Amino acid sequence: LNLDKLLEWASDDEYMSESERRARGLPRLDEALSLLHRPDNLADAERGRRRLAFDELFHLQIVQAQARRKATEVEPGISHQRSNELIRPLHEALPFELTEAQARVLSEIYADMQMERRMNRLLQGDVGAGKTIVALFAMLLAAEGGYQSALMAPTEILAEQHLRKLRSVLQPLEVNVVLLTGSLKGHERSEALAAIESGSGRVIIGTHALIQDSVTFRNLGLLIVDEQHRFGVRQRMALLERYNDRPDVLVMSATPIPRSLAMAFYGDLDLSILDELPPGRKPVKTELHAPAQRESVYKFVSAQIKEGRQVYVVYPLVRESDKVDLLAATEEFERLQREIFPSFRLGLLHGQLSASQKDDTMGAFSRGDLDLLVATTVVEVGIDIPNASVMLIEHAERFGLSQLHQLRGRVGRGPTESHCILIAEGEGDALERLNIFRDTTDGFEIARADLRMRGQGDLFGSQQHGRDLVLRFSDLIADEDLLVVAQETARQLIS
Repeated sequence: LNLDKLLEWASDDEYMSESERRARGLPRLDEALSLLHRPDNLADAERGRRRLAFDELFHLQIVQAQARRKATEVEPGISHQRSNELIRPLHEALPFELTEAQARVLSEIYADMQMERRMNRLLQGDVGAGKTIVALFAMLLAAEGGYQSALMAPTEILAEQHLRKLRSVLQPLEVNVVLLTGSLKGHERSEALAAIESGSGRVIIGTHALIQDSVTFRNLGLLIVDEQHRFGVRQRMALLERYNDRPDVLVMSATPIPRSLAMAFYGDLDLSILDELPPGRKPVKTELHAPAQRESVYKFVSAQIKEGRQVYVVYPLVRESDKVDLLAATEEFERLQREIFPSFRLGLLHGQLSASQKDDTMGAFSRGDLDLLVATTVVEVGIDIPNASVMLIEHAERFGLSQLHQLRGRVGRGPTESHCILIAEGEGDALERLNIFRDTTDGFEIARADLRMRGQGDLFGSQQHGRDLVLRFSDLIADEDLLVVAQETARQLIS
């Protein structure tokens, strides 16, 4: 296909009117292709690229808008009625005021839940921004109308943590909270399933076990999915397809991602952002050290443990490998126990352990039965241990910025000053990334830097790096203005 034929085809295939193109500052499609192939200057080529970038983003948003319309508008949802019989007592019992961001996000969620269309919303918040209390108030709105709520967590440890927190708050309100996980067996499992089916269980906390065919809700009115990127879109859709009563859906993520990336990949969801931390939370002090300084770091760790604190030490690998010269959790656990911290109580946690082994180890650390936990990134998801005050990360150059931010979020949850210590080698981009991380605790700023430096292929730490094959012309940072217009246009067209 030669260029003239291509331009002729593009002229016939133009879908934007002249007024629409002028409003968006974009050339015709055939003109854009000509500018790209035969530019007089770089500005011409950029004008051509922006038109193709808009088309690319617009088509992506059309798909997302269709999914959003199907989820929210085509089939009716539940219009939850607010009586304040549960919401007001909880507000009055709280020992703190909600932040302005929490109040704003709650009003968005309440408005969605009281409409007759289904809520399909993504709640993004930085580490420690208070998403759980927002989810709790949403559950109470559902409960006031006689509906059940389900909170789906990615791990049993996190599900049990949610259970402890919610039970302590909801027991005085006589709202029964039920736990359902894969490890629940026998009589306990039967009791949980019966409570869910009868409706006596009004708030259900679980893992992927909630998807199983044996689980029947009496009247599920709200589904909350915690740490969305660990389930994936397919699991979320599989869960929703099981419920004919059209529950409202709230997806929560503690992995800050830039607004543009959220719009691109979660365009089927409405977006709420918690961009304010509760007052009084002490920032974590972050330090960057070379491997040669490891001995002095160990002395600091030892002093912290002697003061009664607990410590995480995180490695990028479970076991040593011939392919890369990196320290690994299993071998380092043995060395630390034998040579460095022989008088302290150490535990080992990684993804290759069984679920029960992981739960036992994390439970021991949570109870204070372990002083130091050697781990891989399995600890990055939301575990809340206020007494843990040091996060030591070995080979920090091997982790993505957002991953490092999640790990840092495991400390700083108690009243004492906490520390995140990076041991890293390298120079250039690797060092620049770590300096950015050291100098800011703003998760959204870190996410923007991560996107700039690693490309938009994958922000969540899998093996894919660089530009996503779906996006050949657009850049989610440089073209955020185009993405906003593309989403607005697609939603107007589909609705």
